[in-house]
Amino acid sequence: MKTDALETGDLSLHLTKLQLSDSGSYTCTVRGFSMGIERELRVTEVQLQVKERIPSWAKALLVLLVLLAIGLLVSGALLVHFRQYFMSVYKVEVDSEVEFVQLPCKTIVHLPKDAKVEWRTRDARKVHVYQNGSDQPEEQDSSYRGRTEMKRKLLEPRDLSLTLKHTTDRDSNIYTCTVYNREGRNLMEKQVELKVKDCQVEVEEGEESVQLPFRTTPDLPEDATVKWYCYKPSYRRVHLYENRSDQPDKQHQDYKDRTEMKKDLLKTGDLSLTLKYPKETDRGKYECEVINNKDGDILRQKTVELGVNVRTQIKDETEDIRNRSSSTDPSPLMADQTV
Repeated sequence: MKTDALETGDLSLHLTKLQLSDSGSYTCTVRGFSMGIERELRVTEVQLQVKERIPSWAKALLVLLVLLAIGLLVSGALLVHFRQYFMSVYKVEVDSEVEFVQLPCKTIVHLPKDAKVEWRTRDARKVHVYQNGSDQPEEQDSSYRGRTEMKRKLLEPRDLSLTLKHTTDRDSNIYTCTVYNREGRNLMEKQVELKVKDCQVEVEEGEESVQLPFRTTPDLPEDATVKWYCYKPSYRRVHLYENRSDQPDKQHQDYKDRTEMKKDLLKTGDLSLTLKYPKETDRGKYECEVINNKDGDILRQKTVELGVNVRTQIKDETEDIRNRSSSTDPSPLMADQTV
């Protein structure tokens, strides 16, 4: 305590070399004597709690945890800010009649020469496979065979973009490009969403003909089956090409003698259907399928929506004023006049 505590009134106590056992309740009492009698003049209580000193390694750990927490907060804020960029899928939209479309995929990351590149659909169908410096068409899904192309030596410019030919509405999908190393570890992955607009054709009722377009690769099997059918509003077989010739006896009666397809259609890849004398009941959704007779796989597919506009006739109700009945009321100008 201070030496002049009674003079200054500062009765504070300084306790040094604190220990955990020093924690407790302290009472300061001031007593005085008057006429030989002891009296209490002041009483003060102070609660003291002594905490264990944090070691230096614990301090360092605490600082690290604080910095880590701040980093997580900052990175979390950045992820929230840029999540649309990181999570978004590159989107491509084209008409169904375009000759080809490119699904972009470029990277600045150096890729090993023995890397494997795979393009897949959302339902895990293999669209294109590149490995050992060349394409692997035997690994493709049959519906994409002969319709895809990637750049030669694509690993050097690191341009993994895929060109898809003769697109149809059936090609609308989310495509994923994945790069693997020799051990099969995923090195990179990017997604592209492709939207192919529905093919719509309109015609006036009474026209001589209308064409439902479908052009694809000219490398279809010679014994493939081509089937056109209307599935909405009701199912009807429109045209069947089977065993290298048309099969008119297997058509729905509504289309008898009204459909035609080009000769050598499997060699040229032009599977368009000509429908003669379209009428109102022809409107609906049509689909063409190319089927491999060996295994039953669908090699190509396309949907076409046909709209048939009905011509309306306006009845001529023009009245010849010369044919009006003479029994009508006379005009005021025709009234009898006195001269």
